[in-house]
Amino acid sequence: MQENKNRLGRRRSPYGAREKVARVLWGIAQAILFRLSFHNWYGWRRLLIRMFGASVHPTVRVRRTVRIECPWNLSIDRDAQIGDGVTLYCLGRVAIGERVTISQGAHVCAGTHDYNDPRFTLIRATVTIERHAWIAADAFVGPFVVAREGAVLGARAVAMKSLEAWTVYSGNPARSVKERMRFES
Repeated sequence: MQENKNRLGRRRSPYGAREKVARVLWGIAQAILFRLSFHNWYGWRRLLIRMFGASVHPTVRVRRTVRIECPWNLSIDRDAQIGDGVTLYCLGRVAIGERVTISQGAHVCAGTHDYNDPRFTLIRATVTIERHAWIAADAFVGPFVVAREGAVLGARAVAMKSLEAWTVYSGNPARSVKERMRFES
């Protein structure tokens, strides 16, 4: 064990000093100013995440129990709704499109590790959820996934691969179960 530790050397943090400070400041703001806001203070929460670098349309609704990691990697387009208890783990870029709904307890994960690297190097992935998509309750969207326009990821489903447009998915791993009716804005 000691030999492996010496061979791998000391692990270096994937975060620079500036990002470490930003994460601490955001953690404080999120725990106090964001989380303790009234349930319908959507404008206040939009302002807070914008102050930390997120791009958020003025019509977005983010619930107070949403947990956002690294908001500077987040963009949310108009009329999107992020439900209670959602985790937006934005180690890499997370783009949420127009009229997207992410239901309670869902987890969007834009980070992973290189399991073939003995140092388990951090990979900052991207996640894109295109307009009219719905990520249902307790679903998981993994790194590098694109949920195409109108895709539905059913409750408790796990998407580790991209989802086709206007298709409903369920299960773990998520599998297509039927097509969804197409509609325009």
